[in-house]
Amino acid sequence: MSAAGHALALQGLSKRYGSFTAVADVSLAVGQGEFLTLLGPSGSGKTTILMCIAGFVEPSEGRILLDGRDITALPPERRDFGMVFQGYALFPHMTVAENVAFPLRVRKLGAAERDAKVRAALDLVQLSAFGERLPRQLSGGQQQRVALARALVFEPALLLLDEPLSALDKKLRAELQDELKALHRRIGRTFVNVTHDQEEALSLSDRVAILNHGKLIQQGAPTELYEAPRTRFVADFLGKSNFLSGTVQEVFAGGFAIGAGATRVVTAAAEAPPLGSPALLSLRPEKMALLAEGEAAQNSVAGTIESWSYLGAGYALNVATPDFGTLRITLPSWNAPIAPREGLPVRLGWSAAASVPVLDDLA
Repeated sequence: MSAAGHALALQGLSKRYGSFTAVADVSLAVGQGEFLTLLGPSGSGKTTILMCIAGFVEPSEGRILLDGRDITALPPERRDFGMVFQGYALFPHMTVAENVAFPLRVRKLGAAERDAKVRAALDLVQLSAFGERLPRQLSGGQQQRVALARALVFEPALLLLDEPLSALDKKLRAELQDELKALHRRIGRTFVNVTHDQEEALSLSDRVAILNHGKLIQQGAPTELYEAPRTRFVADFLGKSNFLSGTVQEVFAGGFAIGAGATRVVTAAAEAPPLGSPALLSLRPEKMALLAEGEAAQNSVAGTIESWSYLGAGYALNVATPDFGTLRITLPSWNAPIAPREGLPVRLGWSAAASVPVLDDLA
C-alpha cells in the first residue's frame, strides 16, 4: 500500500461567515509525503482549513492546489482524499471488514480485489484478526485504527486527520501517536492533521503550522518552533514558557542585555532591539537550573518557592522573584538538588542561549 505522497498548496485562503472571518489569507505548502499538523486553540481556523481542503467548505477567497492542479471547485467525492474524524464515524451494524470495505464498494471494485485490499489495510493497522467483529466489540484505540484502515484502503491522494486521537485517554493517545507516526513512515503518503494538543503536534509532525484567530502565525519543524518561537503567543501556546520583560541596556556582538529593576539579563540573538527600547524574552522552565551556594551562571535571579508540584519524572516549582514576578522551573526528580518546600530561598541560573527574544503580540 506504499506510494509517493502528493503535494498540496493553499494560496491566499480565506473563509468568511458574514462579518466573521474564520480564516484570513492563509498560504501554506505541504510537501509530498510530509506530515503537517495545523495547531491552534479553539476558533483559530484550523478545522475550517481542513474542511476547505476536504471540499466540505467553500473558501471565500484563495485557491487549493494538488500537485499544481487547482481543485478549489472540485466536489469532495472527486478529490480522492481519505479522512479520519474525531468520533471514528464507523457504521455500528457493519463488521470491521465491512466498514473498511465501504469506500471500495462505493468505487464498485470487484469482490476479489476488494477483499485483498481490506486484508492489506487491516494488516497495516495490525487488526487482521478483527475483521468479523462489530465496532462495539472493540476498544477506542482499535476503533480508531479501523477508521484509519478505512481511510487508507482506497489509497487516497491525501489523508486528512481531524483531531483523530482526542477521544482517547492519555496513555492510549500516546501509544497511537507512535503507531500513527510509524504508519506514516511506512506508507509515505501526505498527512494533514488538525489538533489543539501541543505534545501531539510535536511528536507526530514533520512540520507544524500554528494558527490564531484565523491567521497563520508561524510554521516550521517542531524543534524550530519550540526552540525559536517568534512571538509570545507561539512560545506560550507550544509548551510552557516564562517571559522576562525589560529595557535594552546594552547591545553587543551576538546578543544584548536587558534590565528590569536591579536585575540584568543577557541573551543571545542575531539581531538586537535599539538601546532603551522594551524587550521581551521567552525562557523555557526546563532550561533553568537551581544554583548551589557560590555557583556562577551567565544569568541568575534569587527568589522564594511559592508552590511546587511533584510530576513523577520531575518537580515543577513556582518561584517568586522581585523583578520578573513568578518564574516556573522544572527539575528531574531523581537527582533534584533540593527537597522542595514553600518559602525556601533559591537561586535560578541559565545561559544566554536559553532565552529567546519574542514579539509581544499579546500586549
